[in-house]
Amino acid sequence: MADSATTPTTDWSAPQAPYSVDAVVTVPGSKSETNRALVLAALSDGPSTITGGLVARDSELMISALRSLGAKIDTDAGTPDEPAWRITPPARLSGGVTIDCGLAGTVMRFVAALAALTADPVKLTGDPHASQRPMQGLLDGLGQLGATVEGDALPCTITGPVRASDEPVVIDSSASSQFVSALLLIGPHLPDGIEIRHEGGTLPSRPHILMTVQMLNDHGVRVDVDGDRWVVHPGPIAALDVHVEPDLSNAAPFLAAAAVTMGTVTIPHWPMQTLQPGDQLRHIFDQFGCETALDDSGFTVTGVTELDGIEVDLSDASELTPVVAAVAALAQNTSHIHGVGHIRGHETDRIAALDTELTGLGAKVDQLDDGLSVHPAMLHGNTFGTYADHRMAHAGAVLGLVVHDVVLDDIGCTSKTMPEFPALWAKMISDTVAAVEAAADGEDGDAIRS
Repeated sequence: MADSATTPTTDWSAPQAPYSVDAVVTVPGSKSETNRALVLAALSDGPSTITGGLVARDSELMISALRSLGAKIDTDAGTPDEPAWRITPPARLSGGVTIDCGLAGTVMRFVAALAALTADPVKLTGDPHASQRPMQGLLDGLGQLGATVEGDALPCTITGPVRASDEPVVIDSSASSQFVSALLLIGPHLPDGIEIRHEGGTLPSRPHILMTVQMLNDHGVRVDVDGDRWVVHPGPIAALDVHVEPDLSNAAPFLAAAAVTMGTVTIPHWPMQTLQPGDQLRHIFDQFGCETALDDSGFTVTGVTELDGIEVDLSDASELTPVVAAVAALAQNTSHIHGVGHIRGHETDRIAALDTELTGLGAKVDQLDDGLSVHPAMLHGNTFGTYADHRMAHAGAVLGLVVHDVVLDDIGCTSKTMPEFPALWAKMISDTVAAVEAAADGEDGDAIRS
C-alpha cells in the first residue's frame, strides 16, 4: 500500500471550469465505515476480508496501528480496481508500542480504546495539530474502566488492562461522538460488557454512533440503545466479510461542482438506504434549489441559474460544513449553518478557518456560537488556506471552479481521505471538455455562473 502520508505540501492553482460540469465521478470507500470495519475485524473471532475499503492516509494509519497491536493484515488480497484486505486477529492485543495517529480522529480515539485492552503501555502520538483534537471525554471513560492514562490529549499513554465492573461509564461526548463509538467497539471484549452514558452538551454526529451500533449488530453483538445510554453485552465478535460503501461525504465537492457551474454530476453506487451522514447531501442540494435524483445509476445533482440561500442544521453531518459554506458563498442570498460548534475541534477550527478564507475571497461571514452565516458577495482570487484539512481543500477547489485565481496552499492534505482527489477533479473537468468538443452541433457549451 502506498504511503500517502508522504504526499508533499504543494500549492495548487484550482482549475476553473470552462463549461458547465458534466461528469460521472466514482468516489472511494467510506472512511468511517472502513476504519470501524478494520477495528471489528481485528477484534473478531476469526479471519475476515474487507473489500472496497478506503485507501488513504487515515486507513493506512489504522492498519499500521492494528498491526502494531498484533493483527495480521494482508493489503494485497484484492485487485487495483477493488482493493481488499485480509485481516487475521491476534489471540490477544499486545501493547508496549508507540503508535502514530496522524491527524485522524478515528485512529486516535478508537486505538486509545483498544490500548486499554492490552497489558502494556501504548503511547499515542500524531501530527503537530493532533494535540488540539479533543480526547478528554474518552480518556476519562477509559480511566473509569480502570486503565491508567497519562495525558489529556495527544501525545498520551494508556496502560490496561481494564477491570471487570458493572458500573456505567459516564462521559461528556459533546466534543466528539467518536468517544462513544470507541467505547462501544471494545465493549464486547470487556468481562461485563459496558454501559455508556453521555452527560453534557449536545451530542454531535449521532448517525456515526448508529453506524457503530449497526456494524456491531452485523457482527453478532447485542447493543441496547436508550437515548443517551448504550449497553453492549459481552461476547465474541463474529468474523464477517464486509464490503464498504462509497464515501458520501467525499462526494460533496463533486456534487457541489454541478451546483455552482449549472452542470450535472452523478455519483454511482449511491446506496438507496445508508447510515452515512453524507446522505444528507441529497436534501442539502434540494434546499439550494438544485435538481436531484436518486436511482439505479446513482445520485445526480443538476445546478440551476441561481442558488438559494439555505438554513441548515449540520449537527449530524458536520464534516459537510466547508463545502456547504463554499456553495453558500455563491448563492444569491444569505445562508445560516447551525449545529456545528464542535467543528472548532476538528482538523482545525473549521469555523474560524472558513471565516478567514471566505472573507479573503470577498465574502462576508459571521461566526456563530454553533456555526456560521455566509453572506454572498462578488468574489475574487486569493490564496486559500487549507490548514492541513482535507475538507477545507475541497471547499477551495469548489470555489476555484468559478472564481479566477484561487490558489490552495496545500492540495496534499487531501491524501487524508482521498489521495486521488486532484486526479479525480482534473478528470471531471477534462471529461466535461471532451464531451463538449465531441458534440456534433459544435456548440461551445453552456455559460457558467461568473
